[in-house]
Amino acid sequence: MAVAGIITEYNPLHMGHVYLMEEARRLLGADTGLICVMSGNYVQRGDFALLDKRARASAAVQSGADLVLELPVPWALSSAESFAEGGVKILRATGMVTHMVFGSECGDTALLARLAAVFCSNDFAEKLREELRRGDSFPAARQRAAQALLPGEDVSVLKRPNDILGVEYCKALRGSGIHPLAVRRRGAVHDSGETKDGFASASAIRTLLLRGAEGRALSLMAPAMAEAYRAEQKVGRAPARLENCERAVLARLRFLEAADFEALDLGHEGLYRRFWRASRSAASAAELLENAKTKRYTLARLRRMMFQAYLGLPPVPPEEPSYLRVLAANKRGRALLAGMRENAALPVLTKPAAVRAMCEEACRLFDLEVRASRLYALAYPDPAAALDEWRTGPVIC
Repeated sequence: MAVAGIITEYNPLHMGHVYLMEEARRLLGADTGLICVMSGNYVQRGDFALLDKRARASAAVQSGADLVLELPVPWALSSAESFAEGGVKILRATGMVTHMVFGSECGDTALLARLAAVFCSNDFAEKLREELRRGDSFPAARQRAAQALLPGEDVSVLKRPNDILGVEYCKALRGSGIHPLAVRRRGAVHDSGETKDGFASASAIRTLLLRGAEGRALSLMAPAMAEAYRAEQKVGRAPARLENCERAVLARLRFLEAADFEALDLGHEGLYRRFWRASRSAASAAELLENAKTKRYTLARLRRMMFQAYLGLPPVPPEEPSYLRVLAANKRGRALLAGMRENAALPVLTKPAAVRAMCEEACRLFDLEVRASRLYALAYPDPAAALDEWRTGPVIC
């Protein structure tokens, strides 16, 4: 039996995500197992997830996935490269995954793999360093470096966000034994705020929620996701928003010293000074980001830096994950879990208390997840509705 892996956020889960799972089984076989590696309570663009991770994982299992594993917060709140690497490491560590399926604007697996090979070359690394010295943003520098080494039609995919992430996936998969499989996206463009053919991007749905068009937003989610949203909303856990705890974030940042921000400035480009100065007086997150930004830094990078500082995350994710944490599973997922217990390269964590018997690195990672979840609860409409990481196990459907 083929087992496909998907790296995702489901923030929120929509019909485009369901289509990807259906396509995985159409292409690989109806009995294909689906293992998702999903961001927990924080997402890669630098934000709180709309819903708690277990609610999203449960909706995923009800919508086609068999097993959902957590992408720990250091990788979830990192660059696209580290996000992809962390997800692939978890998929590889299961010992079960044969293919990785992902959505892409071009849907051309061979092209994305070819770009990944170039990006891993010494020639590209040297050209990228030259372009970065010119002072533009990383995406712009990467585009020019690629143009110097590749045909124009190949480079054009680097303007499309899911193609870019697809290249990162292919880079991370090199030598893993897992085969990449790109599926052409259907519907609206990622982050476009639009809908097309009944499909909407996650960002479009979040925008509708922000504007108060809840009914329309729920209609564009997968049915199980809409149901999960209503249930979480009823108990005061949805939606989680920065606006609900903005002062807590700003208070934490004002408490930090310049050296704390310097540790997060991986390029040693002086960004930390701008960020530290902005944090001293900003009265809102928007003001902080506005005062820190320049053309060199993307908004997503600045938002991640803000959340990394808020949570006290390490500047670089650990070399390897320490465990495979289960968030949700169905009957076939439980069979996959049984296989993982025999084949996995990392311990499988279903009961939170079991982490105490694991290595020191695992205990540190889980403790970081616990603290991050406590701060996440402050973003709920009702912070008193918080779930206890030590007491809450996976959802079994």
